[in-house]
Amino acid sequence: MIAGCLTGAVGLAGVAAAGLALSRRNGSYLAAGHALARRGDVDPLPAVLRRGLGGLTVPVTPGPRGELFLGPGAPQPGRTLRRLVLTPLLARVRGNGGRLSRDQQTPFGLVVEFTGEVRDAETLLRAYRMLDQQLRDHAPLLSRCTGDDFTPGAVIVSVTGIVDVRELLATQDERYLFAEGSFDDVGSAAAPAGLVPVISEPWGRRFGWDGLEPIPAEERHLLHAMVRSAHDDGRTVRISALPEGPRRARAALWTELAAAGVDAIAGHDQRGLARHLRRHLVSRRTAPTLPARPGRRPSPRPTGPRPDRRREPV
Repeated sequence: MIAGCLTGAVGLAGVAAAGLALSRRNGSYLAAGHALARRGDVDPLPAVLRRGLGGLTVPVTPGPRGELFLGPGAPQPGRTLRRLVLTPLLARVRGNGGRLSRDQQTPFGLVVEFTGEVRDAETLLRAYRMLDQQLRDHAPLLSRCTGDDFTPGAVIVSVTGIVDVRELLATQDERYLFAEGSFDDVGSAAAPAGLVPVISEPWGRRFGWDGLEPIPAEERHLLHAMVRSAHDDGRTVRISALPEGPRRARAALWTELAAAGVDAIAGHDQRGLARHLRRHLVSRRTAPTLPARPGRRPSPRPTGPRPDRRREPV
């Protein structure tokens, strides 16, 4: 079953990369930009959509009855993932004819990061099942894997953090959730790309360059080699937790990641990242995209003379 999704997952290896060909227009969809919600963000989604970023990672904590609440602290009434993220995000997709914006060509990456002190297996499983059901209520708008077929949607949802959902996901014939992986999963039969389509790692796990000086040749070679191996294995790559140094250093890091083919750059500096991506175009890569929206059919023209509708005098 998992192997059957590999064909679709291979497409994901370049899906977000297509967004590296960025338009200079304000408000264009920036698939290469991924926002990391801060702990104090009361409502993280609006700013992400306003800037056109192509993804968002939100920390969540399981609460009563399996509901997921935003933030790593104690659940706060009304601050649920469903109310503040899922409902408005998918409502916008539905209202725009299946896309977040008119120029969206690749799925928006929503990463649900389980955090907090709850480690009880039953509580985490209940929360996962609640999330799974909430997504199935919006099935036509989401990326999914059904049997041997992967179908891209306007949003692709993955899970990371303290809960490991790989075994649970592997048992589902139809799923709307995916697991996040690391570079250690590249080439692993235990974590095929149909189950773990995204490689996501913090920059400091393997690299030490901070953008202040030219990147060492060894680190550049390693970065390019690892990204290439992940793509060859049918996966996309997202790098996060970059050094938060001066603006010039951050720009150097972003430029180097884009040049290496990293599909998504994640960070807290949404404004700076969006500005950088709009100003620095990168050659477009060949990648599968969302299905084309049907165009309007022209109204048929009459083939003969119109009948005379004037009324005869009585």
